Amino acid sequence: MVAWKQGSRANPKPCREQDQGKFEITQRDGWARCGLLHTAHGVLETPALLPVVNPNIQTITPREMWDKYGIQALITNSYVISKHEHLKEQALKHGVHALLDFPGVVMTDSGTFQSYVYGDIDVGPEEIVAFQRDIGVDIATMLDEFSRPDMTEGEVKRCIDTTVERSAASIKVAGSTMLNGPVQGGIFRELRISSAMQMAKFPFTIHPLGGIVPIMEQQNYKQLVQIMLATIPHLPKNRPIHMFGCGHPMLFPMLIALGADLFDSAAYALFARDGRILTPWGTEKIDKIVHWPILTLEVHDKTPEQVRAMEEGERTKCLARYNLEITLQELSRCKQAVHDGTIWELAERRSHEHPALRDAFLWLTSNPILNLPTNIIQMVRTDEQAGQFSKDAGLWEDAWDNIVLRQDSMKTGGVLWGGLDTFTRPYLLKARRRLHARWSPRTNLQHRVVVFHGVGGLYRESLRAFASAIADTQSSELCILTPLGLVPYGFEDVHPFAHIDGPKWMVSNPPDEAYIRRELSRLSFSTPEIIYLNPHDVSSCFQATKTFEKAGYVIQVEEYQRTEGKVSDEIYRRQIEDKVLYELNFNRIHAKKLLADCSFICNRQGRMKNVINQHGKHILSTRLQDGGLSLTDEGALAIDELKQNPLPVGFSLAEPFTGIEMGLPRVVIVDDALPFVEKGRNVFHGFVVSADPWITPGDKVLVTSTEGRLVGHGISQCSTEEFGMFTKGVAVRIRSSFRDTNTTG
Repeated sequence: MVAWKQGSRANPKPCREQDQGKFEITQRDGWARCGLLHTAHGVLETPALLPVVNPNIQTITPREMWDKYGIQALITNSYVISKHEHLKEQALKHGVHALLDFPGVVMTDSGTFQSYVYGDIDVGPEEIVAFQRDIGVDIATMLDEFSRPDMTEGEVKRCIDTTVERSAASIKVAGSTMLNGPVQGGIFRELRISSAMQMAKFPFTIHPLGGIVPIMEQQNYKQLVQIMLATIPHLPKNRPIHMFGCGHPMLFPMLIALGADLFDSAAYALFARDGRILTPWGTEKIDKIVHWPILTLEVHDKTPEQVRAMEEGERTKCLARYNLEITLQELSRCKQAVHDGTIWELAERRSHEHPALRDAFLWLTSNPILNLPTNIIQMVRTDEQAGQFSKDAGLWEDAWDNIVLRQDSMKTGGVLWGGLDTFTRPYLLKARRRLHARWSPRTNLQHRVVVFHGVGGLYRESLRAFASAIADTQSSELCILTPLGLVPYGFEDVHPFAHIDGPKWMVSNPPDEAYIRRELSRLSFSTPEIIYLNPHDVSSCFQATKTFEKAGYVIQVEEYQRTEGKVSDEIYRRQIEDKVLYELNFNRIHAKKLLADCSFICNRQGRMKNVINQHGKHILSTRLQDGGLSLTDEGALAIDELKQNPLPVGFSLAEPFTGIEMGLPRVVIVDDALPFVEKGRNVFHGFVVSADPWITPGDKVLVTSTEGRLVGHGISQCSTEEFGMFTKGVAVRIRSSFRDTNTTG
């Protein structure tokens, strides 16, 4: 065993008194988020695992968890403590932290789970909350009514009603102690929604999802996913979501992707007593292990045979440490995935590790499959996936839209193809929806569309000569067939459309006519003539040029191929106009005003770098890493001058993907924050008074005073709804600011 020293890790510092109970997001990837929960015994980083500690049976001591494993928080049972006189006396006299010898965050359960296992318990709801308060826990739990999956709808409703009835009194008794407000509802969707909406009205700090242990014991992970989809959209976004009784590492990626922040479990110890080890793909019996599936610190110097030969108590402790290390390892991997923006990809991969997990993932993503290109579906679709589309998918459409809507607007890096699952990633779906909602064809060009196909991204080198030649004719709209569907030529380098890293057959198959027609309809074309052009196919190129000649146009492709690096201004103009529609949310009229008589600065490879407006001001730059637009100060001022809408009032919400053609959204801040933002400081939650209703994470926003003066521009870190909820953390990351020239100082 690797040695550890008591006291080797410093005790945590309490948060600021005014911050206690507040939750802030530091990083996000859709619904998944890394955050900070402020408590009197330190700031807890989430997602976090709270190991369950039985004060009578400590397989791994809380002090070892703190010093050796860096555990920031744990959970113990206040009911168990209250029923053992020696524990109760010490806890009341010295506090629960001293009882456990743990300096970090301590959460306690109330006895609800004991009532599920053993029947009724002899403690009242106010009495158990008062006891938790008196022993100094950081986060207490009210005594709710456990709803089992085998209960009838009426029985579950009574559990919800009882829990709601106890809430107000429990909060009053808790006083300044942070309190868990569990959400019940069994397996009934409407009851889960009802419970979430009712519990959200009370000032709880955290919302655990209760009654899920028996569902996990039955490995009914699809129901677990459904419970999360029914519940989380109706809970305040500024409160962490706790998966009560869930701590198996196999579940972490998918549950974190769906919004889980906290986990607790005694599995690390319970499985060890049964001679089992945890892995990200399930559990394994130590009796069958010849080589450790994952090598950790605890077993790096031991063989499985040596562990099996240990005395029972020592073997249990060794396996418990191993299980804890594996669990923390997978949780850390999930945190990094959230930072990298790849949590959904990790959930995809983990879904293949267990049949029940795969079933849940396929149910979750079955609806988007129907919108894929036919040739891709035929290549990789399986009978298992084909049969997953649920007849009740409409019930979950709003929740799925919510997942898609809260994806970051732009990411970087290659999109690694992983099979059919790739095309159901919420980030990719958001990109497609945004394209279809915001982009529109040039009104005089709907009669003819050139569809480039047979090439992979980045598309510039393969298509530039043809695209420039055709664009100069002013006779056709240009589109590219990508693995993510049909996109305008202006997106030839835009993430994610041009950044799919997959097998060549994804772009080498001939176009599917019916699919192309559907894609053109999504792009607001009516019934245009389609010219298919594969630049690598001589016959395709010949046929395309002949079609243009019959229409009275001569395509001088050779001229562009001979002229190194030269591309016509027309193709640049189309490209930047398309991006303005997509990223800045302009309509064609306002985009043309912004770009009227603009010029372009390009690099040696002929790639556009900067956009200069008619007044000689640098207003936009194109980013090399993702093809997106960077807004300059002059660009922000020019856009501000074009605004048509009054300042927003409050935080009214819009339906997903509305606010089309309304321009860049605005965030209005309080006057007290103006001097800080004018110096380039970020906008923090609590200082925003209103925001346009169509803001999503990662959007460019204009920051204004309450009088409408442009103060700065930056990147939103949240949605409009979250602007109105959070009181801690960064709301807008400021890229640049404007000082009021009418003020001094």
